[in-house]
Amino acid sequence: MLDMLWGLKTDAFFDWWSVEHVLSGLSIGYAVHKRNNKVFQKKLKLDQLDVHIQEFTSRYYDIVGVLFLAYLWEAWEHYFETGLLGDKVAYWFQGVEFWGNRLITDPLALVIGYLIAQKHPQLIIPARACIVAWVVIHIFVFPHSMYLHEIF
Repeated sequence: MLDMLWGLKTDAFFDWWSVEHVLSGLSIGYAVHKRNNKVFQKKLKLDQLDVHIQEFTSRYYDIVGVLFLAYLWEAWEHYFETGLLGDKVAYWFQGVEFWGNRLITDPLALVIGYLIAQKHPQLIIPARACIVAWVVIHIFVFPHSMYLHEIF
């Protein structure tokens, strides 16, 4: 049972990349929120609404935007895993992700990151620095995406 909760991405709901998804949620969530506010204020002229209505409307569309980007990435990732960009890319991805990880926990991790960013915006820049370090290490240092599971 524990193997299904934590383990390789091909078998479990959570893996080491779930941490990266939360960090990405901080960054992506902030960008989506900023973009939505710009659209609400300039294009839709919703800045005259009651603050509580505006906050609810903004949060709703922010979460929809974060989920859209999460599922868009998951679709691309699926094709990368199946070898659309070649065998080297497919090898780096180390198999097709477990459906629960792809459809439930990864998008949920991005939403959790967005919610953390709303409460603690001071974490956005450190999260971005961690994302860059994470991706550089995993692409240029580690031989494949599941290497952390092999060493820990």
